[in-house]
Amino acid sequence: MTIGAPAGAAQFMALSAVLFSLGLYGALSRKSAVMVLMSLELMANAVNLNLVSLSRFTDPAAMTGQYFAVFSMVVSAAEIGLGLALVLAIYRQKKTIELEAMEELKG
Repeated sequence: MTIGAPAGAAQFMALSAVLFSLGLYGALSRKSAVMVLMSLELMANAVNLNLVSLSRFTDPAAMTGQYFAVFSMVVSAAEIGLGLALVLAIYRQKKTIELEAMEELKG
């Protein structure tokens, strides 16, 4: 790839894979619930990038990837809102947001 040339589908998919991998690493390695939620959001945005780029390079007139990405963003926003509400409620009881302190949630 030359500098200044437009990026192709492979470059977008590689970027999406890197972002998803970073999010997966963060979700599995972090001990803070807020950091895990942020990592999950990074993974969701990697999927959105993949949806939009694949739609752009396969059938740009249909815009199905963009519609799925907007739907995914709405679901993701609801998920993060609910997750932050749970973290806030747990923080009010336990005074910590560390995942190791949440043993009662394991069932």
